[in-house]
Amino acid sequence: MGDLLAGLGEALRLIVTLDAELIEITLRSLRVTLTALVIACVIGLPLGGWLAVRRFRLRRAVIATLNALIGLPPVVVGLVVYLLLSRSGPFGVLNLLFTPTAMIIAQVVIITPLVASIAHQAMRDLWSEYHDLLISMNATRGQRILTLLVDGRRALLTAALAGFGRAIGEVGAIMIVGGNIDGATRVLTTAIALETGRGQFALAVGLGLILIGLALVVSWASHWVLRTERQGTW
Repeated sequence: MGDLLAGLGEALRLIVTLDAELIEITLRSLRVTLTALVIACVIGLPLGGWLAVRRFRLRRAVIATLNALIGLPPVVVGLVVYLLLSRSGPFGVLNLLFTPTAMIIAQVVIITPLVASIAHQAMRDLWSEYHDLLISMNATRGQRILTLLVDGRRALLTAALAGFGRAIGEVGAIMIVGGNIDGATRVLTTAIALETGRGQFALAVGLGLILIGLALVVSWASHWVLRTERQGTW
């Protein structure tokens, strides 16, 4: 309890004083996570829509595999990305290892199956409602997917928020590929792990509270935007 109260005090101190290191780490965390989320949504949302409207022989196997990849261990993802980006790997020439780009790649691999799976479940229900109408209008497959994406945007927000929550709290994979380098690849989660290892529990708790607050702010902001949009349509 004492560490928790001390952590709360430390978090308030860091926020009130606008600690330069904290701001740098927080902005880097947001940049890495939001970039990975955008890429994952660009890939995952259309993929979920495609699986909802397309029928093919191995469709169930693909969906089952996609759902299984949600539980992919992050440290394994980090290891694979590390091997691919290391100097002896196929992409070593790009010199991306221990950079924010490598961290983004790892997070994209981790959260894309989650985003695609939730999007598929949401748009599968929509497709059952819109199927006859879109077929009668001779809509192309691309138009069908686009219609589901637009009309299901509120439900798809859940997929994006789930991806954000998974990415912002990730530590194993980005620790491996990022290296937790001060001033370069250190983010909130890796900073918490570092301070905990040093025995600086108050600072670690403070950073943890800031991380939780950051996730809540993004969630509240997203729901506020959708609520404002809903009220504007009435």
